[in-house]
Amino acid sequence: MRQALILRARAAHVVARVLGGGTLDEALRIDAERHGRHGLVDELAIGTVREALGLGGLIDPWLKRPLKARDADIRALLLIGLYQARNLDTPAEVAVSSAVAATEALHKAWAKGLVNAVLRAATADHRVIAGSPSNHPAWLTERLRRAWPDAWTAILAANDSRPPLSLRTAGPHAREGVLAALAAQGIGAHAHPHVGSAIVIPGGGVKVTALPGFAQGTVSVQDAGAQLAAPLLDPQPGEAILDACAAPGGKTLHLASLCPAARITAVDRDARRLARLEENLARAHPSGSVTVLPLDLAAGTLSGRFDRILLDAPCSASGVIRRHPDIKLLRTPADMAALTAMQRTLLDRLWQNLAPGGRLLYATCSVLPEENEEQIAAFLARTADAQEEPVELPWGLPRPHGWQLLPIHEDTDGFYYARLRKAPPEAA
Repeated sequence: MRQALILRARAAHVVARVLGGGTLDEALRIDAERHGRHGLVDELAIGTVREALGLGGLIDPWLKRPLKARDADIRALLLIGLYQARNLDTPAEVAVSSAVAATEALHKAWAKGLVNAVLRAATADHRVIAGSPSNHPAWLTERLRRAWPDAWTAILAANDSRPPLSLRTAGPHAREGVLAALAAQGIGAHAHPHVGSAIVIPGGGVKVTALPGFAQGTVSVQDAGAQLAAPLLDPQPGEAILDACAAPGGKTLHLASLCPAARITAVDRDARRLARLEENLARAHPSGSVTVLPLDLAAGTLSGRFDRILLDAPCSASGVIRRHPDIKLLRTPADMAALTAMQRTLLDRLWQNLAPGGRLLYATCSVLPEENEEQIAAFLARTADAQEEPVELPWGLPRPHGWQLLPIHEDTDGFYYARLRKAPPEAA
């Protein structure tokens, strides 16, 4: 019993960090480094963050006054208790009593009465919140409604769902062997219908490091939609390839696997994420040549010319909310202005690094047009030597510029791709 209360308190600390503006990945990492990874902490923290806005709407009417910032852990405990009662089939009285008892593990026994009263009232409210506008920030809901009038409600529901675990294998033949190994372990999985290297494990819930082929580098975690980037860039032997904003390295590894004879430079500004990229390179041992370079491309310039450039641009991540539910809590309209400005800067600067006749693939994990087709339309309008090359995929939606995948079908997240060719000097 004591251990279970400690685990709830740990989950409350994780959620409180997110409520205070930290990312969920970072909060989980800090908890794991201090105490070791635990499945219940992950379930409670991730699930609660996924439902936090809607759950908060059920809790707030019963609070006589807002909790102080220093008591974010108590608010987190309230959210966790309500999440358990509504989403984990925990009897309401058990969820309430567990949350009340966990106040002691947080060293805040004074909150017992408050937690008991609020949760008893909130658990009696049976309004549906998952997949609804109330479980998303109003500004994001409105932008999704305007952008996708026929699909926005389905996108909201997808955002609040549990994502599948998607794997990338070395190729179609390797995929069959991995599928057989997964079946032998009793893990349900299927081949993605359109991406020859992709395997989908519905619902996830498996330990990645124990997957067959992971330690040997023949299996990597990568969404099927993200696995389209390397083939769309289509690196060729001997070419100089730039993977801008490369960390944590999934697309870098795919490029190196797809064309071992290419010379790849992987650049990122985030030292921690670059360390993960190098760890992934060490695990996978790609036969291709990869140079890792720490550099903030939005603040400085990169010397040299490249035959092909992958710009996986910083974005709202509105297409991967089901994998990163804290986006709903952390992203703001002000962020959008800063992100679109950065995307514009990166496009303009990296274009100078692209050799005449070279290809640039612009990619985001966003479903918002201002980061995608509108960004490319503006770039083409101001760049005389830029020509668009068509992108055609077996699923998703063609746009006025580029191609959009939405997180509502074919077991993929939301991604956008546009291909640009730099005209030779005489053709500009």
